Amino acid sequence: MRLLLIALPLAIFATPAMAQRSNAPELPRELTDPATADKLGKMAGALSRALLDLNVGEIEAAVQGRPVTEADRRRTVRDMAARGDPNIERNIERQAAASGVALQAGMKAVAAALPAIMESVDRAAAEIDRATANLPQPGYPRR
Repeated sequence: MRLLLIALPLAIFATPAMAQRSNAPELPRELTDPATADKLGKMAGALSRALLDLNVGEIEAAVQGRPVTEADRRRTVRDMAARGDPNIERNIERQAAASGVALQAGMKAVAAALPAIMESVDRAAAEIDRATANLPQPGYPRR
């Protein structure tokens, strides 16, 4: 789950930034704004609670190849995850709050690495163009 919390903002913010090809890349303000990390941390907590309420008992019964019971229809991810952990709600809230700090550090690392990544992508594109410049074209007339 922590990987999802870190990968999500990287995927959201890295794609538009990579789409802007220029010699001097300008990073979006959202990429380095600490408030964005806080918002994503709060969203992660809400998303975690929503996922805990997801009904999965019928799926479990289908996988096990048995008929669905009324108890299966009521079984949620929370029921399955809370086995042996009465403080699951508090633990998830604590992890979601701590994820904001990790998200902020990850976004700063991406912001620092983005210019070097873009330069490498530009060099790779130039090398690919150079390597494929002399390939025969399928529509080229044969004599």
